Amino acid sequence: MNLFGLMNATGSAMQAERMRAEIAASNMANAETTRTDSGGPYKRERVVFAANQPVWNFEDALRTPHSSASLETDPPGGVHVAQVLQDSAAPSRRYDPGHPDAGQDGYVDYPDIDPLTEMVDLMGATRAYGLNSSAIQAEKEMINSALDIAKG
Repeated sequence: MNLFGLMNATGSAMQAERMRAEIAASNMANAETTRTDSGGPYKRERVVFAANQPVWNFEDALRTPHSSASLETDPPGGVHVAQVLQDSAAPSRRYDPGHPDAGQDGYVDYPDIDPLTEMVDLMGATRAYGLNSSAIQAEKEMINSALDIAKG
């Protein structure tokens, strides 16, 4: 895999982590949302990542002659958001008879969202995004060094 292929893989990871951070922030922002357009309380969402499928695989590489250039231009690697799932957990019920969404019994259905869990997920996404950003910066420095050597 060449350096540009590494940048593509790292860039895809940054995009996926950005989506993970957005979902965690959305969950935190909607922790008290008792009514949505679809009815009922907001449901926590979570991101599922999947590895990007390689353009080629090892067995095909053994059977079909590939030039090293074609392998470097279509490198395997990277990640993408495969899906965003809604949590199937039951809502949290709280007694609040004055709330506009309270039922006959005075209870209100709230999203089952733990702010601590969401904050840890947001911190993890932020950290992973930063690490991938550092990796891209290192890759850029390697490319610049290679260009300087080629000039010299």
